[in-house]
Amino acid sequence: MAKLPPKLSPDEIKRVVATAWDDPAPYVHTQMEHAISKGELVALMKRELSPTAYKQWAAKAKTAKAPTVKARFPFGR
Repeated sequence: MAKLPPKLSPDEIKRVVATAWDDPAPYVHTQMEHAISKGELVALMKRELSPTAYKQWAAKAKTAKAPTVKARFPFGR
């Protein structure tokens, strides 16, 4: 079941969409910056973008990988 998009002001929606569109890993950054989960972000983007733009964003977001945390001494190299 998809999550409902959050209730945000128009200015906040513009910032979230801009952040999600520009960021290579949109889910991680928007969750940290705007406190929006992955499901809420997807619902918001579906609502705010045209179908073609949403498909382009979803394809870009699908191929993006989250940043990895490098191992540190004494557990890593």
